[in-house]
Amino acid sequence: MIYELKLSAIVPQMTGATTQCCYAAPGDALKMGSKLVDLSVDLSSAFAQECPPVSYYRIVLREPAFLRAITAKPGDFTAVDAPLALFSSTPDEPLDEAPARPVRVTVAGIMHHDAMWSGQQE
Repeated sequence: MIYELKLSAIVPQMTGATTQCCYAAPGDALKMGSKLVDLSVDLSSAFAQECPPVSYYRIVLREPAFLRAITAKPGDFTAVDAPLALFSSTPDEPLDEAPARPVRVTVAGIMHHDAMWSGQQE
C-alpha cells in the first residue's frame, strides 16, 4: 500500500513551512515514533509584531512504513497541502499507483536546535 505525506496546516494562518532537518532517506525502514522532518513556520506576514512569530515543529510517524521518496530538503519552503514524502508498506512496492491514504503522523512543537538548517546559515 502506498501512503503520502502532505503538509497540513499546523496553525490556521500559515501558508507553508521551511524544512529545517530531514531524519530519514529513501529506502529507510521506519518504525512508529521515527522522526521525519523538523519544520519552521514563520507567521510574520500574517501578524505585524516587533519580533517575528517563528515556531518549530517535528513530524513523527505513528505507524511503520518504508520511506520511498522525500521532496522536503533543508531550506526548502513547502506550501500547505503540497507533498512532502511517499511511503509504502513493503520496501519494493511499485510507486505507479495513487496513494491509498495519508501516512499516520503526529506533529509536536519543538525548540530551535543547532542542527537545524537555519542554525547553519549564520
